[in-house]
Amino acid sequence: MIAAMKRREFITLLGGGAAAAWPLAARAQQSVMPVIAFVTGASPEVSARRVAAFSKALNETGYVEGQNVTVEYHWLDGRYDRLPSLMADLVHRRVSVIATLGSNPAALAAIAATTTIPVVFGVGDNPVKLGLVASLARPGGNVTGVNFFVAELTAKRLGLLHDLVPKAVRIAVLVNPAHASTAEATLQEIPEAARSLGLEIQALNASTSREIEVAFASLLRDRADALFVAPDGFFVARRMQFAILAARHAIPASYPAREVVETGGLMSYGTDLIEMHRQVGIYTGQILKGANPGNLPVVQSTKFELAINLLTARALGIEVPNSIQLLADEVIE
Repeated sequence: MIAAMKRREFITLLGGGAAAAWPLAARAQQSVMPVIAFVTGASPEVSARRVAAFSKALNETGYVEGQNVTVEYHWLDGRYDRLPSLMADLVHRRVSVIATLGSNPAALAAIAATTTIPVVFGVGDNPVKLGLVASLARPGGNVTGVNFFVAELTAKRLGLLHDLVPKAVRIAVLVNPAHASTAEATLQEIPEAARSLGLEIQALNASTSREIEVAFASLLRDRADALFVAPDGFFVARRMQFAILAARHAIPASYPAREVVETGGLMSYGTDLIEMHRQVGIYTGQILKGANPGNLPVVQSTKFELAINLLTARALGIEVPNSIQLLADEVIE
């Protein structure tokens, strides 16, 4: 282990020039296959197409998993408490790039753990506000990535839920307090959007499967008319649980990702996360080829998708207006 580290350091010193100015693990591992740590708050089951998009983008930059690059997949499945020890291990092993996808806590943990290993993030909040980068145009340091929108879409998604279920007045909003930045952003944005639509909001918390069940019991007890689920990888990983509970209790629900709708959820609206994974893959490959992450501008997502499950709508006695069906990117019949 020590001999291998000395050999990598020696190669870095031989490079001189730019390599000396940017002594990153991506440059230091010339003699061994580079290692990418892929860290996400989601689960493997929900991420197959997203991983495929990431891998395809890596291929386009010249890196093929198993041939000239190794990708380690770390699925948090909502266990954000694992992040400090995970990041400490990645830094200790000097992986080449840490890619944190769809998880604000993972990105924050990565930059807290290292100022040298490149970090490529995909986050739902403003990365400048989060303290990840100095600016969108010139991130600086060892960090860059993709900003996909969360809080900015809250009003739009609430409006779509209102259009779909116009008689619903009391809306339960479920957030994950373990994903603090997204939970806070959702709860900051939704009251004004609700007032403009004449809706009443009831905030609920859940960080475990059991707490999701408790939240459903609470919204039923308080006679909520519909459910708005905040963006969170843990919630998406529990998509089957949500679909079953919502169907059992006849609760119309809006979700942040289409995977929930494909499982039986009523509707979703959010950023195209497959495209986000593709862009993170491109930046990761470019960094492996020698690009300085601090000089790669943060990409802001421009692709959004609306999905509707007509089977679920019929089971709930909801007639989906043609206007919404025409807007939808995916309609499940």
